[in-house]
Amino acid sequence: MHSLFSSKHRSSRPRVSLSLAIFFLGTAPHAFLGTTLHAQQAAVSDTPSAPAPILTASTSTPLDLTRSNFTIPPYISSSADTDQPAPPADIDAPQAQSPANEPPPKQTKRILGILPNFRAVSADVKLPPQTVKQKFTTAFEDSFDYSAIFIPAALAGYNLARNADPEFGTGGLGYARYLWHAAADQTIENILVEGIVPSITHQDNRYYTLGRGGFWKRTGYAISRVVVTRNDAGNNVFNSSEVVGAGAAAGISTLYYPSRERNATTVIGNWGVNVGIDGVSFIVKEFWPDINHALFHGAPPSQVVQHQ
Repeated sequence: MHSLFSSKHRSSRPRVSLSLAIFFLGTAPHAFLGTTLHAQQAAVSDTPSAPAPILTASTSTPLDLTRSNFTIPPYISSSADTDQPAPPADIDAPQAQSPANEPPPKQTKRILGILPNFRAVSADVKLPPQTVKQKFTTAFEDSFDYSAIFIPAALAGYNLARNADPEFGTGGLGYARYLWHAAADQTIENILVEGIVPSITHQDNRYYTLGRGGFWKRTGYAISRVVVTRNDAGNNVFNSSEVVGAGAAAGISTLYYPSRERNATTVIGNWGVNVGIDGVSFIVKEFWPDINHALFHGAPPSQVVQHQ
């Protein structure tokens, strides 16, 4: 019995030893790996982490390398690239002009393609002094051009309507008398104001457009040209050509008007009318380039005023 127990006891010890060996073989690798991973995680947690660069990218379609005309995708820049200075601008590249720097529109030879505008000079244009020949040329152009008939025709109709001179009669015959008197008034005044008096006083008979500023500033400038003009040296002087020339023309006109009109009151009235018409024409000349540009987007090169 003892021997049997002893034999059983002896035979069970190897089994226990085998069981313990299997247990340790099964748990040892896991314990070793757990200890190793824990050590690695501790080492990583103890190491200071460097800040990751911030990446910025724009949304783009995937790059297709199978196409022959593929394009390079947008450049992906990091936050470090923002510190780089921008490349210098191309100073030779053409710069767009702001509205304030745009040159004013140019004058044309005629207003609306009809009315004479030969004396108008575009803004910012500097010209040499006029010769005597040039002064008389503009005077004859304003007097005998085909378009010179429009202002006398308008004045003749106005005077006929108000029966300014009953001696001229009414109807077609009366209108014809008013018309040739008005045409004579205009021709004599043009030759005196633009030709004879400027040649004697050495004044410039041209109208120099201001071209800049507000409406009232430019209107005031245009009206002031009735009493202010330039001399041949380019200085502003009293416009004796306009004032004296228009007055002389009003006085001469009494020679061919009815005797009833030959008095100082009529002369002064006609003098005022002559100066007033010239003042209105200066206002029209001042704003005509802007009107022309707004309505017709400028004029053909053949119609731009050319000054020698």
